[in-house]
Amino acid sequence: QVQLVESGGDLVQGGGSLRLSCAVSGSTFSNADMNWYRQAPGKQLELVAAVTTGGSTNYADSVKGRFTISIDNAKNTVYLQMTSLKPEDTAVYYCNGVFISASGLARNYWGQGTQVTVSA
Repeated sequence: QVQLVESGGDLVQGGGSLRLSCAVSGSTFSNADMNWYRQAPGKQLELVAAVTTGGSTNYADSVKGRFTISIDNAKNTVYLQMTSLKPEDTAVYYCNGVFISASGLARNYWGQGTQVTVSA
């Protein structure tokens, strides 16, 4: 059973930085695309950053140049480094992984979310 556990959310002043972590158990990243989503109050879920099994990364326009997604294979952990934070980055951030089994079946897993609040 794959489990994703996020941590690192906090209250931070605008312009500050935070690093979110997503610890993965039950699988490795060799067969997974990993993503960070966020959901602000009253808004839809938004894909913030993604990294594929091949190492390609992609970012929402609103966070390009400020956020960086990375993987530490030794720690089986995905990170989201966030800099120059803005009040509009305030949201619950979710780690998501799409894991491909040996039979080719794709399964989607989510973490419980971590709150990021950016004050003006």
